[in-house]
Amino acid sequence: MDFASLDLPPEVMQGIREAGFVTATPIQESALPLALKDKDVAGQSQTGTGKTAAFLISAFTRLLRTPAPPPAPVTSPRVLIIAPTRELVVQIEADAKLLGQYTPFRILAVYGGIDYNRQRDALAEACDVLVGTPGRLIDYLKQHVWSPRRVEVLVIDEADRMFDMGFIADLRFILRRLPAPEKRQSFLFSATLSFRVLELTWEFMNNPAQITIMPKQKTAERVEQLLYHVGREEKFSLLLGLLRREGGERILIFSNTREDARRLEDRLTRNGWDARALTGDVDQKKRLRILNDFKDGNLPVLVATDVASRGLHIEAVSHVINWDLPQDAEDYVHRIGRTARAGAGGKAIALVDESSALNLEAIEKFIGQKIAVEWAEDDLYLPEIRPTAEERRRYAEERRARLDARGGSDRGRGRGGRGDRGAPRSHERPRPAEHDRPRPAPDPSGHARHGAPSDGSAPGGPAPGGPAGDRPRRPRRRRRGPRPDHPPQTP
Repeated sequence: MDFASLDLPPEVMQGIREAGFVTATPIQESALPLALKDKDVAGQSQTGTGKTAAFLISAFTRLLRTPAPPPAPVTSPRVLIIAPTRELVVQIEADAKLLGQYTPFRILAVYGGIDYNRQRDALAEACDVLVGTPGRLIDYLKQHVWSPRRVEVLVIDEADRMFDMGFIADLRFILRRLPAPEKRQSFLFSATLSFRVLELTWEFMNNPAQITIMPKQKTAERVEQLLYHVGREEKFSLLLGLLRREGGERILIFSNTREDARRLEDRLTRNGWDARALTGDVDQKKRLRILNDFKDGNLPVLVATDVASRGLHIEAVSHVINWDLPQDAEDYVHRIGRTARAGAGGKAIALVDESSALNLEAIEKFIGQKIAVEWAEDDLYLPEIRPTAEERRRYAEERRARLDARGGSDRGRGRGGRGDRGAPRSHERPRPAEHDRPRPAPDPSGHARHGAPSDGSAPGGPAPGGPAGDRPRRPRRRRRGPRPDHPPQTP
């Protein structure tokens, strides 16, 4: 389907041409005719199939064909787009500014990790399209910086990811403050229309049309998949050989942990590759700078955790390399979906060692196909330049600093820490039995020392009522009488 056949406003058509779109993808071909008739749409489609452009084109068309309401005392956006991650919010904002560059609408994004007050001041000015993460939207909503009462178009992107990240309560908090479903148009897009996602459509949408674009296979059709079985010690040498053999301007490497991502960044840099790590604990400004460098082609290798596996559209990623196989089979589909996007080709390589081999069977069962296995020749393994003693010492110090910053250090816990006061040290000799241990001398201040009787009797004397083990425990009672260090005078 050609976009020209949809009778779109000239401003929208000009933005589509600037973006380089010619024909609609299957999800756009199914959703746009319904959305342009003001129908609510709940769509399920593979990642990278053009869902963002579908709801943006529909939203801009509706705003251009509907008179703008009079100004409000606080910011009242006409379009509200909610996404689960900062990176996805930034990408939607960029796509909206590209497609809507010839429209008169002001587009604004709010998300965590950057200047809170600056975002609040920007939001205090009027905007037409607001894109944000649930937490930051709620913060400014409670401060009455913006109002959801005039929202005409609602978009919930990556709805299944909202559940996975625990944002569903925040999402419902926002949705309950919007106009009634009959008074607005709503879009919901998700990789899966599960029962819990459909509950949102039944509760907050107006009889939406459900669109499911099922591909012939769960992974992108034009991505070539293969894997290498390799030992953990030889894994990095094989990675160096693959990078040299495969080439490519944009290579995305996924690891399961932040620590592995940072270690890969150090090892690749030491061996002559310009690489950066993108993890969840990286400062937001630095994350955006790394992503922009990778998108612009200034950074050839990006090492990332699953923070980059969902919803991000990066042009011309030639290779996706799984340093580790993910524990969740669905994450494998999202990872390799970063390549072979919008009809392009790509290659996905998995390095399967002893630990991640256990995940392979579940992944192949989920995608419904066997991944081709290749065996590396000896000349594919390249020697690694090992770190110097100084670099190892620096890395250990940085790791300790990160653990302390995250509260993961054991310092201050355990022996002598809170909840463990008075516990015997493991290197001390065992304490003698009660009847073998001498009682301490009385304290001249009148306060009984540890182990001394506190009932006023003479130190070392027998306790009233027989031995301690023969009498029942009784509540302590302060006796009046002479102090232990002032014995009674004889008459």
